Amino acid sequence: MEHSTTGVFKEVTGISIGWSVVMIILGFLAIVLPLGTGIVISALVAWLIVLGGFAILASAFAGRNAKAFIWRMLIGIVYIAGGGWLAFHTKIALESLTFVLAVIFFTEAVLEFARFIQLRAFPGSGWILFDSIVTLLLAGLIALPWPFSSAWAIGTILGINLIMTGFTLLMYSMAARRTLEALC
Repeated sequence: MEHSTTGVFKEVTGISIGWSVVMIILGFLAIVLPLGTGIVISALVAWLIVLGGFAILASAFAGRNAKAFIWRMLIGIVYIAGGGWLAFHTKIALESLTFVLAVIFFTEAVLEFARFIQLRAFPGSGWILFDSIVTLLLAGLIALPWPFSSAWAIGTILGINLIMTGFTLLMYSMAARRTLEALC
C-alpha cells in the first residue's frame, strides 16, 4: 500500500505524540518513586558496564597479536570488576550517577539551546528554549547539593526532565501537525 506524504507525516507525528505521552507517564512514575528509581537506574548502569566488560573480553580474541589480546583482556576485567563493584555498592553508584546526571543535563541544556537557535523561526520552537532553560536549572539543582542530592535527585529530576521533554515533544509534534493541516 502506497502512502501519501501527508499520510506518512500524520503517522510520524502520531507516533511522536504517542512517545511523548509515554515519556510524561514515565516521568510521573519516577517522581513518585525517586529513591527506587535511582537505585534501579544505578543497578542497570552497573550491569550494563559488566555486560560491556564481557563484550570487551570477547573482542580480545579478535586481536591480531598478544599485546592487543592482553590489553583488551585487562580492560574487560576492569569493566567487569568496576561494574560488579558498583552493582553491589548501590550508594556509591547512586552518588556517582547523580553527579554524571548533572553533567548530562548541563550538556543537554547547551545542545537544546543550540537546537533552538537553529529552529527559532519554526512554530513551537519556543518550547525547545523552555526545555533548555528548565534542563539547565535541573543540572544546578543536582550539582549544588551533591552528594546529598543523591537520595532524591535521580528519580525526581529525571522524572521532571522526562515530563518536560515529553511535553516539549508533544507541543512540537502538535504544532507540526497543525502546520500540516493548515497546508492541506
